[in-house]
Amino acid sequence: MTRFLGTHKGKLDKKGRISVPASFRSALAGLGEHEMVFFPSYTQPCIECWPARVFDDATAGHDDLDLFSKDADDLAGAVFAQAAQMRPDGEGRVSLEERHIAAAGLTEAILFIGVRRRFQIWDAERGEAFLRDSIANARDKGLTLAASTRTGAQP
Repeated sequence: MTRFLGTHKGKLDKKGRISVPASFRSALAGLGEHEMVFFPSYTQPCIECWPARVFDDATAGHDDLDLFSKDADDLAGAVFAQAAQMRPDGEGRVSLEERHIAAAGLTEAILFIGVRRRFQIWDAERGEAFLRDSIANARDKGLTLAASTRTGAQP
């Protein structure tokens, strides 16, 4: 299982390049994965970043939708049509597409947020606000994680 954990500060250079945090590159290497899929989130002002195989597994349900249905087309337009597959260079850098940068409203200061099977790239200020809100909302709602039946974990 891939685990992207933690929050890491980064910079977006004038050419649209970022350096993927070392711990995230290690998680990719642990999968034997080099390709990543990037696309603007359609629920948050950030860029979603997935290992290619994990993305394929997570989005396989799209094949179960009626081929030419409005739902299939909407989801394809929101995710697949916006996606770009990239491979970090030897130093862990990728060049983000300008449309992704604009959609997420990224500035020079960015924040990488680990989200277990994927990670997100946020403008640093908005990312910090998102984290504060997430913590407050989880606390206010009393959110917890149930023991997984897949791992046999017990509380």
